Amino acid sequence: MSDPFRTIYNGAAVPLAEIPPVDTNEFLQSILDSLDRGWRIVSYFGIPAPSSTALVCVLANKAEGRLAAARTETSDSHVPSLASLSTQVQLFEREIAEQCGLIFDEHPWFKPVRFHHSFVPGRDAWNRPADEPLRVGVMDYFQVAGDEVHEVAVGPVHAGIIEPGHFRFQCHGEEVFHLEISLGYQHRGIEAGLVGGPHPRTLQVMETAAGDTTIGHGQAYCMIMEALGGIKASPRAEVLRGIALELERLANHTGDLGAIAGDVGYLPTASFCGRIRGDFLNMTAVLCGSRFGRGLLVPGGTIFDLTPELRDDLLKRLAEARRDLTNAIELLWSSPSVMGRLEGTGGLTREQAHELGLVGPPARACGIKRDVRLDYPFGIYRMTHLPVATAFHGDVCARTMIRWHEAQKSMDFIEEQLRQLPGGGHRVATAPCAGERLAVALTEGWRGEICHVAVTDDAGRFIRYKIVDPSFHNWQGLALALRGQQISDFPLCNKSFNLSYCGFDL
Repeated sequence: MSDPFRTIYNGAAVPLAEIPPVDTNEFLQSILDSLDRGWRIVSYFGIPAPSSTALVCVLANKAEGRLAAARTETSDSHVPSLASLSTQVQLFEREIAEQCGLIFDEHPWFKPVRFHHSFVPGRDAWNRPADEPLRVGVMDYFQVAGDEVHEVAVGPVHAGIIEPGHFRFQCHGEEVFHLEISLGYQHRGIEAGLVGGPHPRTLQVMETAAGDTTIGHGQAYCMIMEALGGIKASPRAEVLRGIALELERLANHTGDLGAIAGDVGYLPTASFCGRIRGDFLNMTAVLCGSRFGRGLLVPGGTIFDLTPELRDDLLKRLAEARRDLTNAIELLWSSPSVMGRLEGTGGLTREQAHELGLVGPPARACGIKRDVRLDYPFGIYRMTHLPVATAFHGDVCARTMIRWHEAQKSMDFIEEQLRQLPGGGHRVATAPCAGERLAVALTEGWRGEICHVAVTDDAGRFIRYKIVDPSFHNWQGLALALRGQQISDFPLCNKSFNLSYCGFDL
C-alpha cells in the first residue's frame, strides 16, 4: 500500500489534484501507521456534500519539520473509528460526526461536542430531530458506581465573570475519580459561516475566534491568504507581526501568573501582574490603537507601521515592564506557602501528554519540546529562533514556570527585533485566491499550536475552512490532571491550563 499523504510545508498551498482521494480503509490505516511512526494529528475534518463526505487529515512530523495531508471520500454513513487505538483522534471524530453526520462505529464515547445541528440538514449522527432546538450539555455523563461516590456538577454559570462550561466530577469524599467537561455554550457557527468566503469580514471573524488570541489566529489566516494568493509579506511586516504575537503572549502569560498567584491567595504577585498585564496590552495599542491587536494584521502585511518615535517608546515601556514583572515573579518563587500549593498539584506524565497530543505550555511542562516557532517556523521565526523552555514534572508549578521562562524569552525577542527593525514597506498588494487548492498554516499562539486549513473550489472560494485552537487539544489534559486530586484543587489546575471556551466552541 502506497502512502497517500502528500508533503506540505507550513504556510504553503498545494493543488488538490496532488492529494487524490484514496480508499477509506487505506486512508484510516495510513493515519494509524503514521501515528505509530511519530506523526501527530494537527487537523482532521470533513467536507460534507449532499450524497457523500470527504475526510481530510493533516499530520505533523517534528523530526522532519514537515506536514502531510491526505483525503478520502465516502458515500457511506458509517466509518470505522480509530479512537480506541489512538486517543488524540477521539475528539476529532466526534466533531466530524457532529458537523457531517457520519457515524464512527465502535467509538468508545460517541457523543456531541458543541451541540449544534449538522452542516447538512437532515443528516444527524444521533438521529436528533432537525426541527427541534438542541440543549447544550444535556447528555449521558460517565459515572462511577459506589455507595460513597458522589457527583458534583459545576457550571455552566460560574461565580466569576468567565465563559460558560460544564464540569461533572465523580468524587469519593474530596478526591476526584473522574472529571468530564462539556462545552458548546459559546458556539457561534464560525466554520459554517466561512464557507463561500473569503468575505469582507472574514479577517474580523478570525480575530475573534478566540478573543484573547487575536494575533495568533489573525496571522494564521493571513498566512492562508498569502499562500493561496502566491504572495509573501515583507521582512518588515514579518517582524511587526512577530512583535505583536510576542506581546500577546506576554500579556496573557502575565495575566495567568497573576491569576495563579491569586488562586493560592498570594495577593502581592496577583495585584502586580494585573497591572503589568495592562502595560503589555498598552504596548500592543501603541502598534495599532487596539490593546488586543485588532486591525493590525492584513493579508500582505500590516495596516500600521512603526515610526522611530514609537519604537523608542516601546523600548522604554518594555524595560519598565520587564523590571516590574521580574520583581513580581521573584516574590512568587520566594514564598514557601505558594510553592507548597503549586508543586505536585495537577500533574501529568510525559506519556499522558504525548498520548493526548497536548500542545503549548501544558505539553512543554511535561518535557515535550513542541513549539511551532521552532518545529515549523513561520514569518520572522524562520530567521530568529527562540529557545524553547521545558519542564518535567507536568504539574501546576511546571506550567507556571514555563510561562515565566517564555515571558523572559519573549521580552528578549521583542527588544532585539525593535533594535534591528528592517527597512522597506510593511504591506504588499494581495492577489485572488487560487482555485482547487489546500493551504495549511500553523502559528504558536500563547496557548499553543494554532492550525488553520483552507480548501478552495475552482473559483477560489472556501468550500471548507477548518480552525483548530490549542484548547481543542488540551481540555482533555485538564480533565486527566484532576484525577486523584482534591476537588478544591480544580480552580488552580483550571487556571494553570487557562483554556479557551470560545476558541473550542467556535
